[in-house]
Amino acid sequence: MKIAVLIPCYNEAKTIAKVVEDYRAALPEAEVFVYDNNSTDNTDGLARAAGATVCYEHRQGKGNVIRTMFREIDADAYLMIDGDDTYPAENARAMVDLVLEQKADMVVGDRLSSTYFSQNKRPFHNSGNRMVRGMVNRLFHGNIADLMSGYRAFSYQFVKSFPVISQGFEIETEMSIHALDKNLSITSVPVAYRDRSADNPSKLNTYTDGFRVLRTVARLYKEYRPLSFFGIFTALFGVVGVGMFVPVLAEYLRTGLVPRFPTLIVSGVLMTLAILMLVCGLILDTVAKKHRQLFEINMNMLRLLRDRNNRAE
Repeated sequence: MKIAVLIPCYNEAKTIAKVVEDYRAALPEAEVFVYDNNSTDNTDGLARAAGATVCYEHRQGKGNVIRTMFREIDADAYLMIDGDDTYPAENARAMVDLVLEQKADMVVGDRLSSTYFSQNKRPFHNSGNRMVRGMVNRLFHGNIADLMSGYRAFSYQFVKSFPVISQGFEIETEMSIHALDKNLSITSVPVAYRDRSADNPSKLNTYTDGFRVLRTVARLYKEYRPLSFFGIFTALFGVVGVGMFVPVLAEYLRTGLVPRFPTLIVSGVLMTLAILMLVCGLILDTVAKKHRQLFEINMNMLRLLRDRNNRAE
C-alpha cells in the first residue's frame, strides 16, 4: 500500500525540516511530498535536505497547491498536513489506517475537541470556527467536528474525484461540504493543536479569509442545495407579496374598489418573483441530483480502474 504525505508550503523555513522528519518517522514507509508555493526563505531547500520530495506550484494559494498535488500524486492513502508544525505526528498512523483498513474517504484531524480553543490566541478565530461549523452542519445535515482543519487523510477515490474550485484557505471548507453532499464516509480523530510561535505568525487574515469561507459556504449551498437556497427567496417574496395583497383584497371585498393600484402591482411582481425562484430551485435541484448520480458512477469507475492497476502491478 502506497502512502503519500502531502505538505503544501509557503515560507515555512522555521518549521518545515522538523515537520518532514516527524512524519517520516511516524510513517517510514510513506513518501513525503512538499509542494512549495513561491517561498522566498529556502523552504524548498530545507525540505529536500530533510528527505522530502519537493515539487512546485507557482499559482499562489493553498487551493491551487492542493489541486496540483491531487492531480500529480497517486497513492492508496493520502495524509495532508500544514508545514507550520501545529499538528502532532503521533496521530498520522491512526488516520491513515482508518483510510486503508476502515475504508474511510476522509479523516479529519479534529482540533476543536482537543486543545485548539486554549492554544489559539488569534482574536475571533475561535468564534469564527464555531459559527462556520454550526452553519455548515445545519445546512448540509452533517456532523463534522472541525470544518477547517488542515490535518486530513484521504482515500484514492476522494482525491481523484474531488473537483477543486477554491484557490485559497477556504479549500478545507470546500472539501468538507463536498464530502457531506456526496454522502462520503467521514470520520474524525481528535488531535492536539499547537499554536504557531510568535516569530512565525499565521498567514491567515481573520476578516479577508473569513469572508472567503462564508462566500464559499453560500456558493456551495446554492450549487448543492438549490431547492433550499431558492426556497428562502421564494418564502421571502411570497410572504411580503401576500402581506401587501391582503389589505388590497380586504378593501375590494368591503367596497368593491381597488384604490391602491401601486400596492397591487408590487404585490403581483413579488408573487411572480416567488414563483420564478421556486421554479429555478426545482430545475436546479434536478440537475444537482443528476450530478450526484454521475458522481457515484465515476466513483465506481475509479475503483475499477484502481483495482486493475493494482492487479497489473
